[in-house]
Amino acid sequence: MGAPRTAQILVASNRGPVSYALGEDGSLTAKRGGGGLVSGLSAIGPDAGAVWVCAALGDGDREAARRAERGHLSTADTGGQQVRMLDIAPEVFAAAYNGIANSVLWFVHHLLYQTPVEPVFDAEFGAQWAAYETYNAAFADALAEEAAEGAVVLVQDYHLALVPGILRERRPDLRIGHFSHTPWAPPDYYRLLPDTVAAQVLRGILGGDRAAFLTERWATAFADCCAAVLGAEVVREGGGAATAVRFEGRETLLGVHGLGADAEFLRQRSRQADVDERLTNLRAQIGPGRKSIVRVDRTELSKNIVRGLLAYRRLLETHPEWRERVVHVAFAYPSRQDLTVYRDYTERVRLIADEINAEYGTEGWQPVALHVKDDFARSLAAYRLADVALVNPIRDGMNLVAKEVPVVSEQGCALVLSREAGAYAELGEDALVVNPYDVEATAEALHEALRMGDGERAERTKRLAAAATALPPQAWFLAQLRALEA
Repeated sequence: MGAPRTAQILVASNRGPVSYALGEDGSLTAKRGGGGLVSGLSAIGPDAGAVWVCAALGDGDREAARRAERGHLSTADTGGQQVRMLDIAPEVFAAAYNGIANSVLWFVHHLLYQTPVEPVFDAEFGAQWAAYETYNAAFADALAEEAAEGAVVLVQDYHLALVPGILRERRPDLRIGHFSHTPWAPPDYYRLLPDTVAAQVLRGILGGDRAAFLTERWATAFADCCAAVLGAEVVREGGGAATAVRFEGRETLLGVHGLGADAEFLRQRSRQADVDERLTNLRAQIGPGRKSIVRVDRTELSKNIVRGLLAYRRLLETHPEWRERVVHVAFAYPSRQDLTVYRDYTERVRLIADEINAEYGTEGWQPVALHVKDDFARSLAAYRLADVALVNPIRDGMNLVAKEVPVVSEQGCALVLSREAGAYAELGEDALVVNPYDVEATAEALHEALRMGDGERAERTKRLAAAATALPPQAWFLAQLRALEA
């Protein structure tokens, strides 16, 4: 397909900045999204010649992509950004997205497998992997068509791990970077993948000029996998941190960009009327004079909500003085409910919350206030009032909730933080750090957090907020861009 090669800067991600709903009358309604990439692209301005390549996620998106010329959406729908949406066959998309990206690569990097029974790499996996290859090739083809000579391409995340290598073959003139928003598995766990697949993913990312990560720990794990699986040479700075990987005559630089919270947006949005209204409702639900332990998560397996609830129950068991004096405000917003394991997990969260309320609740006190309907304004209200924030993932690339709470907090908030969250690298010094598997120790950390004096809590929060906003989304995006252009 012939196309003008005009884009100087390109971003590729599975989800784009806009989604469409298809009405019964055939009408399309566009809804714009937010996030770090949206902020970052807006920072470079409309004259930069940037194009965002993304996939159609549902029927509305597919219809919009079909109606648009070569998938180029109307800038009236995208906030002025040039967006090309790919109409990938639904069965290919489902196999690549749910079958491989979310059920294999996500599980490997977050160490989620129950290894006595899973994974099983059989013929069905082979078919899904072929779909993942097709899906990645579709992105690489679109990027090759759109990119001007010598353009910069920023490929995002585990969905598109093969794109840099395929695109390198199509367009060796381009400057290509890949950014991983997840953790990276250590070699022994990464090698659960079939050998050919493990090598193919690494080769895909090494097709870029640069591979970037949220923390040095994840960058080092990637480099270690390259050495263990491919026999690649790892370049280390003074024998320490990995700075590049050399393989088959090419060198791929490694970078670290710890995505921060958008302080300006959060502070402005958290003071709007709808947030004030929800704050009033939450305070009424908690009750006067009581402290609050807040968590805000999707019911994603890695977020460790079940053990968080078990730790709270243990707190009430071992420290009865907190009964009727604290409420656990738990936001567990359903995620990936098209996958059975996620539906089962969401139900287990509900069950344990109900058990705690039945066991300890009194006429005037409900120990757990569980909310499952996604409501960003209510999340911000909870950030404002939280005395304690519980962020205890099994493993997390970063975890922006840990960074957002200190920014929005009104009176200061003690942060109980898993050492397995990427945010630990920047926030660990002023958080109460826990092993996410240790329910007993997490209960004690919650007790210590609830007992923390107002002055200490306020001082810690101030330092946490400063660290959390060191690299806000626009600066994070521009840092990647400049590193590739250098």
